[in-house]
Amino acid sequence: MPTLFDPIRLGEYELKNRILMAPLTRGRTGSEGVPDRMVAEYYAQRAEAGLLITEATAINAQGRGWRNAPGVYTTAQVAGWRGVAEAVHARGGRIFMQIWHMGRTVLPEYANGNRPVAPSAVKAEGGLPGKDGNRRPFATPRAITIPEIRRTVADFARAAKRAVEAGFDGVEIHAANNFLVDSFLRDGTNRRQDEYGGPIENRARFLIEVVEAVIGVIGAGKVGVRLSPTNSYFGISDSEPHVIFPNVAALLNRFDLAYLHVLEPKAASEVAPVAHLIRAAYKGTLIMNGGFDLRSGNHALGAGEADAIAFGVPFIANPDLVERYRYDLPLTDADPETYYTPGRQGYADYPTYKSHQSPAQRASAA
Repeated sequence: MPTLFDPIRLGEYELKNRILMAPLTRGRTGSEGVPDRMVAEYYAQRAEAGLLITEATAINAQGRGWRNAPGVYTTAQVAGWRGVAEAVHARGGRIFMQIWHMGRTVLPEYANGNRPVAPSAVKAEGGLPGKDGNRRPFATPRAITIPEIRRTVADFARAAKRAVEAGFDGVEIHAANNFLVDSFLRDGTNRRQDEYGGPIENRARFLIEVVEAVIGVIGAGKVGVRLSPTNSYFGISDSEPHVIFPNVAALLNRFDLAYLHVLEPKAASEVAPVAHLIRAAYKGTLIMNGGFDLRSGNHALGAGEADAIAFGVPFIANPDLVERYRYDLPLTDADPETYYTPGRQGYADYPTYKSHQSPAQRASAA
């Protein structure tokens, strides 16, 4: 039976272990969305993961909608990400960039005062920090037009090409957590009457077009997709998640993707689990994410529930998470107050386990 420490073939790459770093929004790229040396350091510190997946990165200006979020649509942003890729590769790591459009959760102040776009005019619940750091409620979006859909699909492909040109090993298409692609999939947010609404095949059309376009420029072995079948971020919902998501997974089979990444929290939810249905429908490499630890991760692999496990919060405060899991060392708790704040604190300043120890302790451990 495979364990977290066994290698795995993922698309074009042989990974050194099955411990992946999940995408984690951290808000450290400043007002222009440009990663700097601190961001490169943060990712490089965690390069022992089999694969790093970056925080969600905007494909265009219209899709970048909250404070200090990164992008990959300007020359400066691409140059900043190149430094990240180089730092990770220098440490022997692999890294994919997660690419997204925030859809109905784009704050108008980031879009020249314009309303956000979504499949339909369904307002998201809650809000996000604005440019001054104060929380803003979401605006009611307008329905994206067919020409805009086509331009957005092309922008996903351009973002993927830029990521690979910047040195990234591939991209993960963010089709989860309420954002634009996910909101097309779910009938709670997609009320269209055209070819992008209604039946499952229509609601999946936007995702499939994005996947086809991205594969067309960088190849299937460099492309992953992330889904979140049971979460309700910002009020998103679907009347039959146990139907739509396995069907979407089956539609993705024809692409020979590097992987399908499923976020489904292990904690109890109002929605019955869907991941096992996706596992049955999808024939490729499946990554699971959602509250796993060393033991539950190994159990999921041994039971055939997944081929690799992505860990999120544990990687924030434990840059050496792979080593800590390998030797069953205690973990450091992350500080939620610094998840999205500017600067090194709570980001690139978490020590490794060895640096906690005195010289005598390190000598004894050796």
